[in-house]
This record gives sequence, C-alpha cells and structure tokens, in this order.
Amino acid sequence: MSASDRKQCPQSEMTCAYALQVLPASEIATAEAHIASCPDCQRELEALRPVVDRLVSWPTDVLRPSASLQARLALRIAKETGRQPVSPPPRQRFEPDWEQVAPGIECKLLATDIERHRVSMLVRLAPGASYPAHTHAGVEELHLLHGELWIDERKLSPGDYNYGAPGASDQRVWSETGCTCVLVTSTKDMLR
Repeated sequence: MSASDRKQCPQSEMTCAYALQVLPASEIATAEAHIASCPDCQRELEALRPVVDRLVSWPTDVLRPSASLQARLALRIAKETGRQPVSPPPRQRFEPDWEQVAPGIECKLLATDIERHRVSMLVRLAPGASYPAHTHAGVEELHLLHGELWIDERKLSPGDYNYGAPGASDQRVWSETGCTCVLVTSTKDMLR
C-alpha cells in the first residue's frame, strides 16, 4: 500500500500543532500520549522536526501573521470547530531601526546567532546602489521581497530565492530599481 492509499490519522493536525509548539498547555499531555501510541503520528512528528528546526532560526515577528489576519483565522477556526475564538497573546513588539551600512544600503537586524556566526536581516538597496564583491563564509540565503536585484548575471524579482554556497563569490550585486530582501548570512563573509 502506498503512502497516498493509507488513511491519515484523525489526530494528525494535533501532531502538527504539537510539533510547532502551538497547542494549548491543557492539550499537550493528551497529544504526547497519543503520539506515543500512534506509529503514523510518530512518523509525522519525525518528518516535521527538520522543518520546525529551520523555522526556529527565523525571528518570530517575521513569521507571525498580522493581528487582523490572526483575528480572521481565529474566527474561521472557531466557526469550523464550534469553539470560542482564541485571541492571540498581546504582541510585545520591538522594532529594530534601519541602519545605513554603506551609501545606498540600509539594514534592519532581525536575529543574530553568535555561536554559528549567522545573522538574519532585512536589507534595502536604493535605486542604483551596489553591494561590494564578497565571498561567502557560510551559506547565504536571500529572499527578494520588493524591487529587482541583480546578482552577477542573474536578475531576481519579488518572491525569488537565491542560495549562495559557502566559498562562492558574488562579483557584483546591484539594483537598478531599488529593492528590499530578507538576507540570512554569515558574519564572517569576506568583502573584496
């Protein structure tokens, strides 16, 4: 029997919520007991762990939906489950400032992992701005949010992702239009 032929455990959504650590405290013991007794949910949990581990490195304010979206989701879930809507906890918001790091380049630091020499940040290039040539000390991940960005001969548009391998070099990074991106990179990159 293939995986697509197998019926999904009716508790799989609870297992996903458990993996994401979003279950109410009152439901955690029930979830753990079920997962311990259900091979399907054990496999589901093991499959979700690498995904959840990747999400942990992202700052929560980037992943958290807006208050209006959370309210709409709570109402929709309440309607489908017949339960009262659950209000999200009040946001304790710290908004980092944009800092100019070079002419035409601003950064907003989102998270720092000192042990792994990694940073997550928003980067904004003004129209015509360019970033210096550099060599990646570790993996560089870039998600373009707005505008256009050129990395060497590759043109990125909003929604595009660029993976830079450790040791790879970017000779020319620039934007004709100006752009904003999410950048996760090493603090040990070497500028040239």
